[in-house]
Amino acid sequence: MFQNSIAIKNKHKKFIQECTENEFVWGLRSEAGYASSSSTEFDDEDGEPIGIICFWSDEKMANVCAKKHWNEYSPSKIGLAEFLENWCIGMHNKYTLAGTNFDWNLYGTEIEPLELLIEITKVLQEKNKELVFRNFDGIRDLENQVQNILNGGEEEE
Repeated sequence: MFQNSIAIKNKHKKFIQECTENEFVWGLRSEAGYASSSSTEFDDEDGEPIGIICFWSDEKMANVCAKKHWNEYSPSKIGLAEFLENWCIGMHNKYTLAGTNFDWNLYGTEIEPLELLIEITKVLQEKNKELVFRNFDGIRDLENQVQNILNGGEEEE
């Protein structure tokens, strides 16, 4: 189990590094929507598993999962700015988790979408990368507003 835990953490780090380098993520899409699963770690207030929408840092990994679990789905590229601004914030509002780089056994990181957003924006800033958003004035503005949400509405110093 310990080795699986390390492998999952390494796949998550790979997700962060690759999506910040390439500036996109991959989802699996069908006519019904995007591939989703249920959390094995987190439950809602009724004791039911929280939903997860799965994302990958490369098309090949997404395709492996499509063939094994979601054979009616195909890889769909999502720009990183859209992913952060629309997907992560939207999933947070719908109380849905993000799953990163799940493998063919559906092992991967389950993470609150705003925490994922913060992880990604920190690495983007380390790489001196900037993205263009529709509703935010750059990465720092997005990150500051999300930190405000995570801090329960308290203003950041």
